Amino acid sequence: MKKLSNTDTSNTTDKLNLIVLDMAGTTVADGGLVEQAFSAAAERLGVEPGSADHAEKLDYVRATMGESKISVFRHLFGDEDKAQRANTAFEEAYGELVDGGRIAPVPGARDAIERLKGEGRTVVLSTGFARTTQDAILAALGWQDLVALTLCPADAGGRGRPYPDMVLAAFLRTGAVDGVRQVVVAGDTSYDMLSGVRSGAGIVAGVLTGAHDKDRLTRHGATHVLGSVAELPDLIARAEA
Repeated sequence: MKKLSNTDTSNTTDKLNLIVLDMAGTTVADGGLVEQAFSAAAERLGVEPGSADHAEKLDYVRATMGESKISVFRHLFGDEDKAQRANTAFEEAYGELVDGGRIAPVPGARDAIERLKGEGRTVVLSTGFARTTQDAILAALGWQDLVALTLCPADAGGRGRPYPDMVLAAFLRTGAVDGVRQVVVAGDTSYDMLSGVRSGAGIVAGVLTGAHDKDRLTRHGATHVLGSVAELPDLIARAEA
């Protein structure tokens, strides 16, 4: 967990002052690197590329985008040792792709985050990746000091999305707002939406820059669906007006 810095945690109002944003697909464009890294990890565990087994597992990875990756591998391989090996291989493959310059900010994402911060709101970045992968992404983008707090599943007791734990950890650790209805959650997957809904967040915004489409986001609880996170500050301003 990245610790809070220069954050006035006593500034609690009735405004939507805690913003919990997903990373890959929401604020970070990774161009399908999750699928590429999964394929590399699966092959290391003996899953033949192009096989029916590979296709079935890849479909599950796509359906569960946003979930803690170790949880995905536990489901796919049914054995803790294999799951841990697959997760390590995934992290290594994804890290190599990140180091190769294969990620970039979603257009307008940094400006949106800076605007939200400038309005006195606390912004938290969360992910289903392990801490090492999250840190590699932050370093590649130069975002290490961009936000007050970054969270991965291990920072919230080990359960990732669709559980609400990371959102609630952000609520507890920042002290930025008085109640969960003052929290805004934004993400690109159905699991992001479920996590936001289960946390009690006042706004659960889906964005169309990542894994899932408008229908899927809406069916899983999105209160709003946006073209991208760049539209989020205006949505919040309208909600408060």
